[in-house]
Amino acid sequence: MPTRQPLVIVGASYAGVQLAASARELGFEERIVLIGDEPHAPYQRPPLSKGLLTGKTTVDKLLLRGPDFFAQNRIELLLGRRATAVDAGARKVMLDDGATLDYGWLGLMTGARCRPLDLPGATLGKVFNLRTLDDALQVDAAAVDGRRACIIGGGFIGLEVASALLARGLHVTVVEAQPHLLTRSFPPAMSAYIENAHRRRGVELLTGRGVRALHGAQGEVNAVELADGHRIDCDLVVLGIGVLPNVELAAAAGLATQGGIVVDRVGRSSAPRVLSVGDVAHMALPPTPGGPTHMRLESIQAANDGARAAATVLVGTEPPAPVVPWFWSDQFDLKLQMAGLPVAGDEVVVRGDMTTDRFSVFYLRHGTLVASHSVNRPSEHMQSRKLIAAQAQLTAQQLADDGFDLKTVPIAVAAALPGGAQPG
Repeated sequence: MPTRQPLVIVGASYAGVQLAASARELGFEERIVLIGDEPHAPYQRPPLSKGLLTGKTTVDKLLLRGPDFFAQNRIELLLGRRATAVDAGARKVMLDDGATLDYGWLGLMTGARCRPLDLPGATLGKVFNLRTLDDALQVDAAAVDGRRACIIGGGFIGLEVASALLARGLHVTVVEAQPHLLTRSFPPAMSAYIENAHRRRGVELLTGRGVRALHGAQGEVNAVELADGHRIDCDLVVLGIGVLPNVELAAAAGLATQGGIVVDRVGRSSAPRVLSVGDVAHMALPPTPGGPTHMRLESIQAANDGARAAATVLVGTEPPAPVVPWFWSDQFDLKLQMAGLPVAGDEVVVRGDMTTDRFSVFYLRHGTLVASHSVNRPSEHMQSRKLIAAQAQLTAQQLADDGFDLKTVPIAVAAALPGGAQPG
């Protein structure tokens, strides 16, 4: 087996697995070692806050790749191992068991971790994060006998957990410190829609409310105390207060970090032969007028597409065309699909009736379609991704007209979509 320029990948989730897979697909013949700090084989994460908690998905269906994939592609899995240091000059990775790996190329796909809740009572039993398979299994077990759940944080993960636990018959309260839900992701109309959707389905939603402490008995949580003194009785708490990128390994090795590992559009870091993509990467974005130039994109799509681009660096081929960022969230019977990156000041156009739970919201910037949010309109979402990639020029009147066929809009630039990509 060739060993002259081995590829060592730290992080065995979407970005790490895809980098290894794409490297092999592009003809990279050297040794590949994939290091994961969890004992489980690489698995899908979206079902953890969706199907697994509702019983629609089981653990055996979560594998990212089949059991023979890694052996067939000569990808060595080191599971339950943690990288403790990187010597970028000597091209070495040190592991927690004392082993040292030499590398020709290094992939730092270290992802992110849940932001800790720094409040009294945060370490009580039945207070959970939801990031890993073990986290999800613990929430699932607690929900069997639980009657009342409190979700602290009204982001996508918190709202997905709320919808899953409500479907299991629990009384669910969501506490969000901001005046409205998802204010960093949605304009006011879309934020209000999500709030109403949860309230109509039975979630007790408390916005603009901070948390002072968690209380318990016999070592387990039984109440959440808000900043105004109000107490919420509960049998379990799930925290959804955001994540922190795992930059410590990179920073200690001297790599540039700024809210993530700073990389270019194909994942090259400031250190030679060190690549990074996925949740930890603060990646350069294709230029758009008035849009962001760098961002951490916390999504499976960004991890997979970034890894495919980074793999071209290993073999010296041209990277694929940039792909429009897209995301999704399943809540109740709602499939929310988002494409592009809207910014404050974009013209907001609603297409369809928001009260029917089937509509799209489009974002125009100087007449150019730059983003869309769709609810239960998957074909419209797919078409909007093509139009955003093509920088299509449309009017607000066209977009608002439900009878106007978006497929008739001329696309002068080929849409940059991965072949066969499907949300979910």
